[in-house]
Amino acid sequence: MHSVLISTYEMGRQPFGLASAAAWLREAGSTVTAIDVAKDRGRLDAAMLVSADLIAFHLPMHTATRLAEPVIAKARALNPTARVCAFGLYAPLNAEWLRSLGVDDVLGGEFEADLAAIARSVDVVPRRTLSSQRTEECDSSSAISAVKRPLPRLQFLVPDRTGLPPLVQYASLQMPDGERRLVGYTETSRGCRHLCRHCPVVPIYNGQFRVVQPEVVLADVAAQVAAGAGHITFGDPDFFNGPTHAMRIVDALHAAHPSVSYDVTIKIEHLLRHRDLLPRLADTGCAFVTSAVESIDDRTLALFDKGHTRADFIEAVALCRDAGVTIVATFVAFHPWLTLASYAELLETISDLELVDHVAPIQLAIRLLVPEGSRLLELDEMRRHVLGFDPATLTYRWSHPDPRVDALHRDIAAIVGMRLNVDRRAVFAEIRALARERAGLPPAPDATRPARDRATVPYLNEPWYC
Repeated sequence: MHSVLISTYEMGRQPFGLASAAAWLREAGSTVTAIDVAKDRGRLDAAMLVSADLIAFHLPMHTATRLAEPVIAKARALNPTARVCAFGLYAPLNAEWLRSLGVDDVLGGEFEADLAAIARSVDVVPRRTLSSQRTEECDSSSAISAVKRPLPRLQFLVPDRTGLPPLVQYASLQMPDGERRLVGYTETSRGCRHLCRHCPVVPIYNGQFRVVQPEVVLADVAAQVAAGAGHITFGDPDFFNGPTHAMRIVDALHAAHPSVSYDVTIKIEHLLRHRDLLPRLADTGCAFVTSAVESIDDRTLALFDKGHTRADFIEAVALCRDAGVTIVATFVAFHPWLTLASYAELLETISDLELVDHVAPIQLAIRLLVPEGSRLLELDEMRRHVLGFDPATLTYRWSHPDPRVDALHRDIAAIVGMRLNVDRRAVFAEIRALARERAGLPPAPDATRPARDRATVPYLNEPWYC
């Protein structure tokens, strides 16, 4: 049988989900064509879709899900008898919508074994019979019931990246000395032990955490280094959910490839709890740590159930700096509890902590996303702002009680636009001036301390994080 795997967007990375799925499907006996529409749309022609027995879409994030809609519709129209699957974090959350487009199977966390089983079933049952059974099979679970059951513990396979565009077509890392490094991507774990209310991982994993066997991770890293990667992004929701497992892997990575750098994502809470590990991160080549700070307002952080405070964030910045680790902060800058004054205060805090160069401009325009299944919907404080579910955007729309805040968001978003790789200080200054004006504050004084050199901060040239 022939399987076609499709990725629509994965933040400038070579799509890991397709590579992992391809390994499992090939082991199941399927021939596989993996297509990254974001980089190689021309390969997705009608003949390929018509010839497929199984067509599977990887939906790891909201943007990828929305971009998949026309491609799913095209695949179903061209091949009404193919088995069509959707897998990834955002698939179960949008199960009803996906099935309305003609998707047969919706898989969430730890999808590989189920996807391989589907492939085997397609191989033994006539395609037209499967098509006629589609309606009955689709009614078996809802988005909520599907994600509450315990997830399996898989013995993973080394991802197979055969047929994907080369790493040179993806994001690169800009180093302080001007060097650019090709970036690979892998995962040492999935899920998260924590239940942050705004996080899309939570409805799928519900506090469950799964590790990828070290030998699988290291083999995947070695293959990408052989393909030219000089830097590896570890895409775990939180690298320190299992700190012993994580450090074992980066120690081995550094021993095998001492010139290869890497980056990870770690909660503020874990940076404080495992502060003794920060020097080891620096010593093993960690270029930067991304941490979802989200807000500097303690009430908002409590509503998000983030597990840290403003003071914790400030302490984590100092700890990372002392350890020689660059911290890259991300934010949900606009939410229902923001005020004009508190947005201006956020900018001043970023400036005071000398983090302007550490924060991608898009982070200053991020507006709270509330998808189906979000734990934020459990809160009266959130529900009172919700206007209803919007099937066009696949989110619960909300408005701010102060229209001036929504207006500021529109204007900040316009300033940022697609200026993802321009001088961050120039964009920050423009945003800061507008925010202070809207909040009725005087212009910010000129910085009295020397600014840290932008070139000292490594950064990916596609700095989206969502």
